[in-house]
Amino acid sequence: MAEFGKLLVVVGAILLILGAVFLLAGKLPWIGRLPGDITIRGKNVTFYFPLATSLILSLILSLILWLIGKK
Repeated sequence: MAEFGKLLVVVGAILLILGAVFLLAGKLPWIGRLPGDITIRGKNVTFYFPLATSLILSLILSLILWLIGKK
């Protein structure tokens, strides 16, 4: 039962961090507008793929999960 409690604390901390990121994302103009993010504008269509932003977020999350799993 103690392991389950630790798991809940970790999941809660991750949700807290994600919530803070979502709150701050609108105030940080560079999130989603990094060099390497792909934007293609046509007459009636806009295609946006945040490649660089996705890579950076993936690296940060991988580092956090690695640190959590390291014990």
